[in-house]
Amino acid sequence: MTKTYEELKKRLAAIHDVRMARAILGWDQHTKMPPKAGAIRAEQLGTLDRLSHELFISDEIGGLLEGLRDYEEGLDSDSIEARLLHVTRRDYEKARRVPSELRAEMTRAGSIALSAWIEAREKSDFSIFLPYLKRNLELQHEYIACFDGLGYETAYDVLLDDFDEGMKTTEVQAVFDELKRDLIPFIAELGERSDRVDDSSLHGNFPIETQRSFALEVLERIGFDHESWRLDPTVHPFAMSAATTDIRLTTRYVETELAVSLFATIHEFGHGFYEANVDPALERTPLSQVSSMSLHESQSRMWENLVGRGLPFWRFFYPRLQSAFPSQFGDVELDEFYRAINKVQPSLIRVEADEATYNMHVILRFELEQQMLSGELALEDLPEAWNARMAEYLGIDVPDDARGVLQDVHWSGGAIGYFPTYSLGNVVSVQLWEQLRAEIPDLDSQFERGEFGELAGWLRENLHRHGRKYTSREMLERITGDSMDPAPYLRYLREKLGEIYGLPVEAGAAA
Repeated sequence: MTKTYEELKKRLAAIHDVRMARAILGWDQHTKMPPKAGAIRAEQLGTLDRLSHELFISDEIGGLLEGLRDYEEGLDSDSIEARLLHVTRRDYEKARRVPSELRAEMTRAGSIALSAWIEAREKSDFSIFLPYLKRNLELQHEYIACFDGLGYETAYDVLLDDFDEGMKTTEVQAVFDELKRDLIPFIAELGERSDRVDDSSLHGNFPIETQRSFALEVLERIGFDHESWRLDPTVHPFAMSAATTDIRLTTRYVETELAVSLFATIHEFGHGFYEANVDPALERTPLSQVSSMSLHESQSRMWENLVGRGLPFWRFFYPRLQSAFPSQFGDVELDEFYRAINKVQPSLIRVEADEATYNMHVILRFELEQQMLSGELALEDLPEAWNARMAEYLGIDVPDDARGVLQDVHWSGGAIGYFPTYSLGNVVSVQLWEQLRAEIPDLDSQFERGEFGELAGWLRENLHRHGRKYTSREMLERITGDSMDPAPYLRYLREKLGEIYGLPVEAGAAA
């Protein structure tokens, strides 16, 4: 049996290598690739996806899995071997239902759509992107049809399951209903006190090279390793890894806005740090790539907001920021800066949104995706529907497509079902945060000294090292003893922002 298991691992490692080669080509497409290379790159990516898919759904893999059933039953259910077999079997049974040519075509279409999305965004013209979005949606319907009869409650559940195993649309809806119920009046309440926070210091002239240097100084302090990490500019920030020693972060610089790249960089660090700390014993196996995006986003949102927008963090870093940008921050007190980076103000762009309004951006996309998928919303009407919800939820008039329906890259790659995990990640991040703060009570004083090692160690030991061994539901239960609960997150927002905006103590207690 051990010989059979080792043969399975050997084959899975080869498949993993092909997938990582495809991932690096994808990273290059977003960062370094010449614009005219898009059509050929689409073919290359499609070929690699078809090849890895065919290798994985082969009868040989199926035979090895079948031959290991008795071996699997005798294993400790928490062991690497048992979890590897469980995850591989699940992936295999799901992948076998998807034709290789469909998998390749989904990749090709998404790659071609990326170039169209970039052009459409640059020209602020949704009509350029529309036919590509239509094609992606057609392919999503073909993909969903592969899972008929498997008990999914809705078509959206099929896609959501790809980004967070076992997650149901009804579960997401329940969380989002609670967020909407609390956040809409809370945002309005803060809006009545908007004059209490001045963020003018964040707008001005911030040379890009200085932004990059300062961002790297921050990253190096919290865990960036120049021997195995990269930081590159792109249109829409993302992070990817090809190994625990090959972490690729990206960011977007705006010369007149410091916060855009600064917090995007910290956000993507959270993703990279997660994958860099997966147990090396899981390398080149299906367990090495974390597929629960609510867990992944909990890490990016934790580093961006709970750490990076926290006062203890800036008690250490703010003097360094003042040295980097003396004319902008030399006369700005730390408290004023802290309030500025936490200003609540409805805005157009999701990735630049404050902690309170951010979730309304996500809920908007979640609702539109379901309508797109069901056919209730014609894609030609998507910009109008987008703009109407922005007005309803955030009171904002959208001036153009670039700052509206075209702002996110996800739909160009066919990633419908991903958006909800951002807000689920917000919720999970605070549940984890409360647990780790209970176990590390002097966390704030450590941050004030520029020490982040104990936080990193806790995250590595309790979450990161496990890779994909457990679902988000299982992982949250193991760490906190609870299921997903938005109450701690809403309490955190009320307490933090209530203090900044001087809300009555009674209002905070009511949350």
